[in-house]
Amino acid sequence: MSAGASVLFDAPGPRARIRNHFLSVVVIVVVLAAGWVLYRGFADKGQFTADKWKPFIEAEVWETYLLPGLRGTLVASALSIVFALIIGMIFGILRLSEHRLVRWVAGAIVEFARAVPVLVLMIFLFQIFSEYKVFKIDSLALGAVVTALTIYNGSVIAEIVRAGIKSLPKGQTEAAVALGMRKTQLMRLILLPQAITAMLPALISQMVVALKDSALGYQITYVEIVRSGQQLGAAEQNTIPTLLVIAVIMIALNSALTFAATRIERRLRSRKSGKGGGTVVGADSVLTDAAPGVDIGKRP
Repeated sequence: MSAGASVLFDAPGPRARIRNHFLSVVVIVVVLAAGWVLYRGFADKGQFTADKWKPFIEAEVWETYLLPGLRGTLVASALSIVFALIIGMIFGILRLSEHRLVRWVAGAIVEFARAVPVLVLMIFLFQIFSEYKVFKIDSLALGAVVTALTIYNGSVIAEIVRAGIKSLPKGQTEAAVALGMRKTQLMRLILLPQAITAMLPALISQMVVALKDSALGYQITYVEIVRSGQQLGAAEQNTIPTLLVIAVIMIALNSALTFAATRIERRLRSRKSGKGGGTVVGADSVLTDAAPGVDIGKRP
C-alpha cells in the first residue's frame, strides 16, 4: 500500500503506518502457522513421502490419467470460450437495440442465464441431453459442459460488451449518424473495434473463469483434469500430492491464457495508437472511409 495520498483514502500517519506494518506481520505469521499445521498433519499421514510422488515420473500414469484429463479440460474450455464470445457479442448488441421489445427479451435471457448456477445448469442439461439423445453417449457430458459454460459466460460477456460500448463517447455515434452511416456500419466500423480493446481485461478474466469452471464437469462424469486427478489419487493413495500437481497444472494453464490475452491486448493498443494517435483521429478516418460520398466540410 502506498503511503501517498489517494482519491479513496488519506495518506496514513506515523501511527497508522506502524499499525499497518504490525497487522501485516501478524497476518503473515498466522498464515505461515496455519500452513505449517496443515503440512505436519499431511506429513504425519505419509502424504509427502517419496513413494507418493513417484507415480508422477512414470509415463504410464500421465498417459492413463493426467493427459486425457488435461485434454478434456482444454477442449471444453476452448469450445465454451469461443461460443461464449459469439453469444456474448450478439446479446450485448441486442441489449443496445433501439427496439424496446428486443432489449427486454435479450435482457431477460441474459439475467436468467447469469442467475442460474453453472453446476445446476450442467446437471440439468446432462439429463435433458441424455433423455432426448441430443448427443451421442460418449459426447453427452462434453455437450452439457460446453453448453452450460457457454450460456453462463456468454451472458456475462454480453454485459461486458454492453458496458464497453456504452462507455464510448457519444460524439462518435452522433457524428456517424450525421454522416449518414447505417447502424451496422456504426457498430462494426467504429464502436466495436474500440470497445473490444477496452473490454479485453474483463474478457480475459471471464476466459479464466470458463477455464476453471470446466472442472465442474466431474459431477456429470466428464473426464477433465480434476476428475482424472481424483481417480489417480484413489488408485495410488496419494490424494494430496495429486491435488497439488493438478493445482500447478491449472495455475500454469490460467497463466498461459492470461499471458496470451495480455499480449494480444498490448498489440491491439499499440496498433491503435500507431495508426491514429488517438480515438478521435481513428474514428474520423473510419467515418470518412465508410461514407466517401458525404462532404464533411473543411477542417480548420
